[in-house]
Amino acid sequence: MRIRLLSLLILPAALVAQSAPAVTAAERAMLNRVRADALRAHVAFLASDLLEGRATPSRGLDLAAEYIASQLRIAGLEPAGNQGYFQVAKLQLTEPDWEGFAGSVEGGGKRVELDRSQFRLFTTGALKLEAAPVVRLTPENLASAQDLAGKVAFLDVGREKLLSALAQASRMKAALIITADPVLGRQMPVTRLVDPEAGSERGGPLPPLPILAFVSEAPAREALSAEGARLTIYAAAPVSRTVEVKNVAGLIRGSDPQLKETYVMATAHYDHIGVRAGGEDRIANGANDDASGTAGVLEIAAALAAAPVKPKRSVLFVAFFGEETGLLGSRYYGRHPLVPLKQTIGNINLEQIGRTDAIGGPQVRTASFTGFDFSTLPAIFAAAGEATGVKVYKDEKRSDGFFSRSDNQALADIGIPSHTMCVAFEYADYHGVGDEWHKLDYENFEAVTRMVALGLSRMAGDAPPPKWNADNEKAKKYTEAARKLQEPAVAQP
Repeated sequence: MRIRLLSLLILPAALVAQSAPAVTAAERAMLNRVRADALRAHVAFLASDLLEGRATPSRGLDLAAEYIASQLRIAGLEPAGNQGYFQVAKLQLTEPDWEGFAGSVEGGGKRVELDRSQFRLFTTGALKLEAAPVVRLTPENLASAQDLAGKVAFLDVGREKLLSALAQASRMKAALIITADPVLGRQMPVTRLVDPEAGSERGGPLPPLPILAFVSEAPAREALSAEGARLTIYAAAPVSRTVEVKNVAGLIRGSDPQLKETYVMATAHYDHIGVRAGGEDRIANGANDDASGTAGVLEIAAALAAAPVKPKRSVLFVAFFGEETGLLGSRYYGRHPLVPLKQTIGNINLEQIGRTDAIGGPQVRTASFTGFDFSTLPAIFAAAGEATGVKVYKDEKRSDGFFSRSDNQALADIGIPSHTMCVAFEYADYHGVGDEWHKLDYENFEAVTRMVALGLSRMAGDAPPPKWNADNEKAKKYTEAARKLQEPAVAQP
């Protein structure tokens, strides 16, 4: 039954692919402008040590923004931001004050000193805990745990249950909540960003909590797990300041008198996670994640802009800041759109499209979409893949689960059919210092980017706009959001 149902879900895309029109001479000329050498040049700069991992905010991020804007300018796109090619956002940055920080945990007959290289601390004020008792919360005892005032909650749960466990622990009023995920403990930024206009905090895949910490090293995790463990922490109140960050946007105006007032979007995030606290190589260069997607956007923009006949619909290209800190740039765009949201028919977001050495086996001349069955948009690119020799398929293990993990989510929440396309969902040095430009498969990168360029140009033609799949339970909230988006505006009294 499961196999038959799966085949029915995939059938519409397959039918579209089989009837895909051949690539025209004009389309072929456009696709030939997407070159592996140019993709390599973009990634080599964006992922260079000079840009220091492009953290949000940072000097490296600003350099990357200037580079992206210069490439859009060279290609001849119209500036689409509120300051030329830049959509400038002012955010409040909160950083820990490490002056005078001290921390230790005693447990299992050992005393382990904590330092900033292994500790991620998020707090709204100063923190002073002296030998506070540690209560180890597991999936088995989490529901029965009582008031934890004055105590430390140590969450020993898997990542898939972390969000709900954090919510439960916060209601127990623990003096400090610690989780010891070894990966998140190293990757989480030590800053928090707030958009004052939004009235809520954004800054990672976690809900805003008054006091939260991560530890990443094994000795600290083991001590926290010991019976009768106690934690001592002295930390000053965090420091806040206002920073400017930028989405980078360029527009190709449509050629049809009516359809040019409708828009398709191609996006990618150009930020990464910056510099690690320790190690010989400290820079997380982010070549595949996501200098590759940004390079793809730039090459497609240049190819479409150089075509003698422009697409009938207008095409907006946006490189987002702050994806790694909670989809900040894309959510900011959703609150401050550069073109009308009601007239935006769809978005393809590019992420991790340069490497083929995926965990589970090589991915050559293949690509997959998140939320593959959520809308008809992936079928457009499946047809383009059939025409260009790239297999566009549904990754049964990752497609739905990864839908919320990139900037497509921010636009989908508004109601715009929006999906992320990946080649390698997972690879060995994801978010590591080894994700460097020379590891990308540029021949394959060229083929995949050409496929996207063809699909995007056809989506920007006069074909019917993509639609959410109302019969898919996971897409119902997006179908409803699309309905609300198209509702007539109510005049204010």
